[in-house]
Amino acid sequence: MKRRLTKSEEFDIMKLVLDKFLLLGVGILAYGLYRLVSGTDFWMGFSVMIAGIVVLLVFTIILVREFEFMKS
Repeated sequence: MKRRLTKSEEFDIMKLVLDKFLLLGVGILAYGLYRLVSGTDFWMGFSVMIAGIVVLLVFTIILVREFEFMKS
């Protein structure tokens, strides 16, 4: 027998997951900016920042998709 989650429990779990995703993306961007500004390796810093942008774009897609499901 499976236990069903209420809407508020489902929303709380979604907030936790999306919060971690956002934190990861911002952390990757910050590390890439640090590498870019420190002058050690420009292209490595730039590529790390691109990876952070990709993570944040995936975060945005997930957020919009969840909003569309909650809207209907």
